Amino acid sequence: MPLDNVGLALCHALDAAAFAEDRLGFQPDPWQRQLLRSTAHWILLNCCRQSGKSTTTAILALHQAIYDPGLVLLVSPSLRQSRELFAKVIGFLKNLEPVQPLLEDNKSSCELVNGSRIISLPGDPDTVRGFSAPRMIVKDEAAYVSDEMQTALDPMLAISHGRLIEMSSPNGKRGHFYENWRSGEAVERIKITGRQCPRITSEFLDQQRRKLGPMLFSQEYEGEFIDPESSAFSSEMIERALVDDFERFPA
Repeated sequence: MPLDNVGLALCHALDAAAFAEDRLGFQPDPWQRQLLRSTAHWILLNCCRQSGKSTTTAILALHQAIYDPGLVLLVSPSLRQSRELFAKVIGFLKNLEPVQPLLEDNKSSCELVNGSRIISLPGDPDTVRGFSAPRMIVKDEAAYVSDEMQTALDPMLAISHGRLIEMSSPNGKRGHFYENWRSGEAVERIKITGRQCPRITSEFLDQQRRKLGPMLFSQEYEGEFIDPESSAFSSEMIERALVDDFERFPA
């Protein structure tokens, strides 16, 4: 039985995947559908480049702003990157049918008639401390955002109980993204490699493996956290050296 307008609107409000398909004409991959339907408050996306993570999180940010009004922050390491992510949100917003009216629209922020604001910010801790109680924070290239920025962002969610979505490819065995991926609690982890993305061909991946070498390829396209090549000792060696296990050796 077909849904009436009220039923369809309710369906879109409760199901971001249905919203993406019906109102945006976007056909998600299985992992994108999982992300769109997730109810987790903290999500880590360890995804290779060109897997569609920015597109999917842009849809999530827009869905949040339309159906659960409030502040949505888009945080990236640089101004250029933050504007790129914001442009994806605006591109979807302006293609909506029926049209979603805006009160304000510029290169880095917009305000919807329901009171929601979507603001893009570069990864400078001093730029975010004036914001409070966001309903959602989307952090792009999270492995390249400073730990100081993470420290500035976390307290904002204390009152709003908003969602934090961090997406990135790995950047070595260091920083908050690596530590959270390894041992963060109450977090949903989604990992997508190059071979799991239907838009990336095997021929391209084989070419990239030859070009980058096995270590960098494993980081960029297989979601592996590797030690910097310049490091004299691997993280595993350092970690073992710090373990107090002298009892294994006879006196």
